[in-house]
Amino acid sequence: MAAAACITSFAQAQTLTVMNAVESAHMDPARTTGPPMLIYLVGDTLVSLDYDLKTIQPLLAKSWTISEDGKLYTFKLRDDVTFCSGKKFTANDVVFSVKRVVDKETKSPFYWRMGKVKDVRAPDPTTVEYELEEPFSELLPNLAMFQATILNEDNVRELGRDFGVKGIDGTGPFCFTSWEPRNQAVVTRRPEYKWGPPFYANKGPAKFEKIVFKIVPEEAARLAAMASGQVDLTTTMADQYLPQIAKMPTLQILHPTRETRTFYLGFKTTRENVSDVRVRTALSLAIQRKPIADSIYFGNAEPASTYVHPKTPDFNPDTPTHLGKYDPEQAAKLLDEAGWKLGPDNFRYKDGKKLTLQLYGFAGGRSPKVAEAVQGAWRKIGVDLQIQMWDGTIVFSKLAQQDYDIWSIAYPYSSVGDAALIYYHSRNIPTPNRMNWKDKETDDWLDAASAALTEKDRYDNYSKVMKKVHENALWVPIVHEGVVMVANKRLKNLKAHNIYASMIYKALDVGP
Repeated sequence: MAAAACITSFAQAQTLTVMNAVESAHMDPARTTGPPMLIYLVGDTLVSLDYDLKTIQPLLAKSWTISEDGKLYTFKLRDDVTFCSGKKFTANDVVFSVKRVVDKETKSPFYWRMGKVKDVRAPDPTTVEYELEEPFSELLPNLAMFQATILNEDNVRELGRDFGVKGIDGTGPFCFTSWEPRNQAVVTRRPEYKWGPPFYANKGPAKFEKIVFKIVPEEAARLAAMASGQVDLTTTMADQYLPQIAKMPTLQILHPTRETRTFYLGFKTTRENVSDVRVRTALSLAIQRKPIADSIYFGNAEPASTYVHPKTPDFNPDTPTHLGKYDPEQAAKLLDEAGWKLGPDNFRYKDGKKLTLQLYGFAGGRSPKVAEAVQGAWRKIGVDLQIQMWDGTIVFSKLAQQDYDIWSIAYPYSSVGDAALIYYHSRNIPTPNRMNWKDKETDDWLDAASAALTEKDRYDNYSKVMKKVHENALWVPIVHEGVVMVANKRLKNLKAHNIYASMIYKALDVGP
């Protein structure tokens, strides 16, 4: 009995249990819009991002050169890498993976991150020539993102539509073992892994034998699981519990080097009731953000007046901040000017039609509470907000249907360009450009910024974009969220890495 207990205890000690509130519908790096934490563990990219989310470091590519015109990237690859299946990694795998992301049939929402690809070639097994139609100044940081994970072509073709559901064969420090949707996923350590990013003291293999991901939607249940030691780590702890957790002797709260995540409401600008910029601006001016930051986020957020945090790379301090002001009188005036007049029931009407708006959002976390606060604020200026919240496993498919006026979400980003290129370019309609914002000037500036060969040109063009999208009130900025990871103190050498809010990234240094 004692021996059996020791064996069980040892097995538990060698397992890292991670708790999330939501999960992705699948783990296909090219197509997922959900949390990519597991993808970073089972797969690798050509390059990696250091903890500062700015410094590019080697990974599968040990070095690279860029032509003077910025159109040709030549990557020299490691020759000691294998997939979990044992297949040797070569340049052909890079060619396949890149071309798959940009293939229109893949329908990747992040294809633009690969640049305007002219061709990708493998002149030999350890060399990749990545040729662009035009320069793309942010190619390297985007090649560190999850959509650029290098895949085993044989595995993708063998699994077909089940790729990313029944399996994924990557070169990462862990191998996909099992997945029970809405319950848990398991990945297992690769003993042969030794090619981790240089900012890790341990290049591999990982110190934990296994990582188990558990889905726990209920906030109170997540707190109980952490407090009891049933799980080791979570990035989805409700803010109201953080002061309590800070006093617990067994738990620790960690913050990444850079925190870049903003909660906003987005307008589908082609919908009649929010097509007028005066209406959109009025709705933003009607919201008090500090009470939301204080009472819903319990101080773990700051009121937002812009769509990205002011400390974000390439942010222009002259970006308009009027959307973050609280001015209900001006909000009412703008609605009057737009033709929406108060009726006897204190709701607004225009041509006999009531100003009713439909909001879609995620049913977990803070979203419902923020939506209720916004609903109350807008009711005071005569706007009827109807709220529909969806489970994390279906919310993105519901958003894709576009049967709403407004959606709410928190999004991570690494730079102004990362945020702007995702959401504001017309090529990304209908998703992730859910605003259906189609503006030639915006597109031209974004194209010029992404193709810029100097930092000044990139900065100037992104500044023009951000000025215009704020002036047109495409979003309502709510708060810049504080990003935290709660972990058991038994975990050693744990450091938060905020690449797309994944926090543990490759999990190479952390151990029991």
